[in-house]
Amino acid sequence: MTPSSIAPATSTFDRVLVGVDGTEPAYEACRQARALAAPGAALEAVAVVHLSDAIQVGLEAQRAVDVLREEGETALAEAGRILGDRAGTRFLNGFVTAALLREIDAFEATVLAIGSHGHRRLTEIMLGGVAGEMLHSAPCSVLLARRSAGGDPFPARIVVGVDGSECSQIALAAAEALARRLSVPVEAVVATQGREVDLDAVRRLAPAAREIVAHPAVGLVEAAAGAGLLVVGSRGLHGIRALGSVSERVAHRASCSVLVVRGGTGA
Repeated sequence: MTPSSIAPATSTFDRVLVGVDGTEPAYEACRQARALAAPGAALEAVAVVHLSDAIQVGLEAQRAVDVLREEGETALAEAGRILGDRAGTRFLNGFVTAALLREIDAFEATVLAIGSHGHRRLTEIMLGGVAGEMLHSAPCSVLLARRSAGGDPFPARIVVGVDGSECSQIALAAAEALARRLSVPVEAVVATQGREVDLDAVRRLAPAAREIVAHPAVGLVEAAAGAGLLVVGSRGLHGIRALGSVSERVAHRASCSVLVVRGGTGA
């Protein structure tokens, strides 16, 4: 599908790209992407393999290449089965984060769904883990998928963080639209010890928001315990400034799936 053939996005889940690597967390990302996809959404799964790594191993290089390609194609086949008949699949060669960013642009993705492998946040930052890189660099929204506790249907409940900022307004709109479409409850939460919290704006935006006396990176994680999905906005921080990002901290610390919303579309 070429960018010129894609209709303008009206929803965070209009054009859903899923990164798969043959692991269960990646397949969970596929299941959650399908559950959250808007009616008629475009869905695509991509497997990224850096084939040049295999070429450097010596006499068995061709065999290594064949194995990597076979594993990628097997992962795509399972992803396609989970996502359904209308989903496309693509095998990409290259460094994972760079290839995903190129595909986000080519597909005009509104959200990237990836599985959480349980890496510690510092590990993601220092080693350039895919989840950390995408949370920092992806121009679209990012869904970091985790399996629901106790096997509950996903998402049984949605929690959204609000602080009165424009990005939290966008997150609230996406969470409420998603809750209406899926017929699930949604709760707005404000952690009052954030440096940039505007309580007056929060009360205008979400009068029923629950106030928690805690730093947002702590309070939102606690509020989302037992929820299926935590939705937060992104202030668009990059590089060293992103180390202080609430959305990035919450995405790594939460026990449930986290949707980091960028842009002004609904759900």
